[in-house]
Amino acid sequence: MNQELQQLGKQAKAATRQLMKLASDQKNQALKFIAETIMEREPNILAANDRDLEAGEKMGLSESLLDRLKLSPQRLEGIANDVLKVAQLPDPVGEEFESRVLGNGLRISKRRIPIGVIGVIYESRPNVTVDIAALSLKSGNAAILRGGKEALHTNRAFAKAVMDGCVQAGLPEHTMQLIQSTDRSLVKEMLQANQYIDMIIPRGGPALQKFAIDNATMPVITGGVGICHIYVDAKADPDKVSPIVVNAKVQRPSVCNAMDTLLVHQSVAKFILPQVARALAEYQVELRCEPRAYKILRGFPDAIEAGVDDFDTEFLSLKAAVKVVDNLDETLDHIYEHSTKHSEAIITEDYSAAMRFVNELDSSAVFVNASTRFNDGGQFGMGAEVAISTQRLHARGPMGLYELTTYKWVVLGNGQIRI
Repeated sequence: MNQELQQLGKQAKAATRQLMKLASDQKNQALKFIAETIMEREPNILAANDRDLEAGEKMGLSESLLDRLKLSPQRLEGIANDVLKVAQLPDPVGEEFESRVLGNGLRISKRRIPIGVIGVIYESRPNVTVDIAALSLKSGNAAILRGGKEALHTNRAFAKAVMDGCVQAGLPEHTMQLIQSTDRSLVKEMLQANQYIDMIIPRGGPALQKFAIDNATMPVITGGVGICHIYVDAKADPDKVSPIVVNAKVQRPSVCNAMDTLLVHQSVAKFILPQVARALAEYQVELRCEPRAYKILRGFPDAIEAGVDDFDTEFLSLKAAVKVVDNLDETLDHIYEHSTKHSEAIITEDYSAAMRFVNELDSSAVFVNASTRFNDGGQFGMGAEVAISTQRLHARGPMGLYELTTYKWVVLGNGQIRI
């Protein structure tokens, strides 16, 4: 095993024993120090980010990747505020639940405990460094992070701020550690370091997710790849449609909860589609239309005929696939065929249609009359997130504090023996 990774693993394991002993107040104080340190070092962090952006442009990174990478004073303040929000959340560690007394007098319960060492492999988004550090710290976990080379300088600046904030609060220095090497072979070694890492979260595209699933020797949480749908029902309120669709597509198109596919009921398509197309045209959104949708929108300069793969594409840009559907059954069939189980939304005033949509889809988050952009830990009141899980075990949707814990059984007796 790589010497750096082995050392980080040993240090992380040692840190977990100290983290389990910490009181909530001490963890919250560390989070406040981290947020303060980030803001105090704003010039240095933004300068590091500028270096990464300049290198990324030279490497030919796409606009969506550059947008994920880019920091601004406003985004930096948002990152620091998310850390403070985590500090304000209840501490899940030590919480007892499902307590009961058996007939033999044994009192048994479940008690929440940290998972241990969380390993995260991620690309482009340096805010992940801080989000994971904050949530891992509050939930009593140590973290080993491996960011992409395109965000190396920003990640290092953030990691230093986090480590200094932890030390200032008296926490273990190795609560959160960043792998410094950009050697790609370390990813596979990290995935197989199950003697040190208890759970792996790959945050990146389908290739990274598949590589992690194929090579990891510890549990893997997958997600973050979103082909997200919005369905405009026959009984949709027209005044709600364009604002929701525009927000879901345009507010930040480079993220996983942005809308990729718009499905519109055939009875309202001739009215709704031009309305939506005009609203999206202000942002130069390219509409890739199946034949019935294209027949309605062919006069719009941003409308083109859909390609063979457009309904299976996470665009991460100002593009959307558009389809006219006959009914809710066809909508559900389409989503089941093309969705990645991330985020789906229905716009309707028909309660029965809304409940069918909610009950018959199994994506990680399903919305009624709301933008898919809300599938986010911060928006769900979780402070931040380590990932959005689209798998079934052990967590789904935004993963916050509770999703970074497991539990142990606690059994209190008074001399009982098994007969």
